[in-house]
Amino acid sequence: MCEDNHGGLARRALFVTGAAAALTLGSVSFASAADGDQETRTVRGTLPPGSPDFVYVPVEVPAGVREIKVAYTYDRPSVPAGTTGNALDIGVFDDRGTELGGRGFRGWSGGARTEFFLRADDATPGYLPGPVREGTWHIALGPYTVAPQGLSYEITITLTYGEPGEAAEPVYPPERAKGRGRAWYRGDCHLHSWYSDGRRTPAEIGALARAAGLDFINSSEHNTHSAHAHWADVAGDDLLVMLGEEITTRNGHVVALGTDPGTFVDWRYRARDNRFGRFARQIRRAGGLVVPAHPHATCVGCNWKFGFGEADAVEVWNGPYTPDDEVTLADWDSMLVASVRGERGWIPAMGSSDAHRDPDAVGSPQTVVLADDLTRQAIQEGIRAGRSYIAESARVALSFRASGGRGEHAGIGERLTVGRDTPVTVRLEVTGAPRCTVRFVTDQGVLHTSPPLPVAGAGVVEWRTTPSYAAYVRAEVRHEAAAGPVPGPLAAFTNPIFLGR
Repeated sequence: MCEDNHGGLARRALFVTGAAAALTLGSVSFASAADGDQETRTVRGTLPPGSPDFVYVPVEVPAGVREIKVAYTYDRPSVPAGTTGNALDIGVFDDRGTELGGRGFRGWSGGARTEFFLRADDATPGYLPGPVREGTWHIALGPYTVAPQGLSYEITITLTYGEPGEAAEPVYPPERAKGRGRAWYRGDCHLHSWYSDGRRTPAEIGALARAAGLDFINSSEHNTHSAHAHWADVAGDDLLVMLGEEITTRNGHVVALGTDPGTFVDWRYRARDNRFGRFARQIRRAGGLVVPAHPHATCVGCNWKFGFGEADAVEVWNGPYTPDDEVTLADWDSMLVASVRGERGWIPAMGSSDAHRDPDAVGSPQTVVLADDLTRQAIQEGIRAGRSYIAESARVALSFRASGGRGEHAGIGERLTVGRDTPVTVRLEVTGAPRCTVRFVTDQGVLHTSPPLPVAGAGVVEWRTTPSYAAYVRAEVRHEAAAGPVPGPLAAFTNPIFLGR
């Protein structure tokens, strides 16, 4: 074993990768060895507060390596209340380099694992199997937060020499399931398996999705597409599995929804780097949708800072309904008001579970989409058009429409084209929402609130208005409030129906 002490970041080079500043440390070298032999190197160092977002440790990999294995530890000193402690993420790039765009990307586990390996025929979940080629590899460290005392780390790198195993050709899930023709389909587009920081296998998620009454799901691991080749056996006639990624930057998270198999989207930039548009366009070129996730979440780095100019939809409801979802709902409603003033196009809302492990419930909430069939393209078209509503579970079902006096009618995400003073009837049918209250929300705010629905959970609520009074109407179904004037948590809500010409 050989040790290389980086100390207080001696032998360092600070550079810019085309986005966030990064630090490259001194190289770790290995000598060639015989088949079956192993060599190990250990490096140690300390990262100070204010470290760059990414620190790279170059590793000179000789020819003839069968497997590379990396393990790491770091200290977690006590910190005062209100002060962030140490959290250090890890991943790896191969001999193709660390340039922004990820050509050399071979895997990322964030802070979910303390070790990983790669070889031609297999890899740790979160990492991509493939040859361990000769050249300069880079272990990527992400000091997510650093305590005032600094962050001391130790990395152990082990190379095993020998003939590489035979790589398997990846198999991906099909882009269509059996479907029911034009119908309402239920899905959960933000899920995590053990291929990032989740604790469930794809098979376990598939079983939970079916039990939750879902028709489609989307693979969305943090900063890796390594799960894409592990969903084929989960998909079936009754379950469409789309592929994507949760791009987890230091200024917010975004779900790439339904990209082509094998698509990797880089995350190594901040809003100030002016790089997000490039990667949003990459998502769309790969056939996916750009969906900012939990925009007002309170975790470090989770709050969305990139604006919504590139968004195809926005995740308004994430997991169990909490105050940050209420803030996101209000923010989204303000964007709807701006859209009817002609300041921007409107952005549809979505809801997803963001389930990681027990007791996180897959399919709570879920997005219910009116689509022409159960295919990747049809589901995406329904989401992009806003022909959808969000429900806490499959028990809740809505039918929402607006009609004029001459037989004109429009549904969720559509426009009822009538004159400004034409009487309009808005009608919501609800099932599965016992004792819930229905609210109709417009660009003026809440203009109608129903009495509680019966214990059976089914009911019909109607309201009459005109386009001059309400430029759009959307419906909220809310549970009983715990106390006072504060509205209860959502059981469901719809995208709007627009009124007028």
